[in-house]
Amino acid sequence: MCDKNLKMKLARIEKVLSQADLAIITGVTRQTIGLIENGKYNPTLKLCLKICKALDKTLDELFWN
Repeated sequence: MCDKNLKMKLARIEKVLSQADLAIITGVTRQTIGLIENGKYNPTLKLCLKICKALDKTLDELFWN
């Protein structure tokens, strides 16, 4: 994962979702989404998959270089 997960943030903005919206969809807190986007939290594979599904992206597109 990048130092800052800009790919995830851009994908979220592209879908016109706030951090809170994405948090509700994926079942985590808004703070967790913020920490992931800032590179301060390493999400589980399960959470990565939920985020990908919510943002219509693949794991490769969001989490791997």
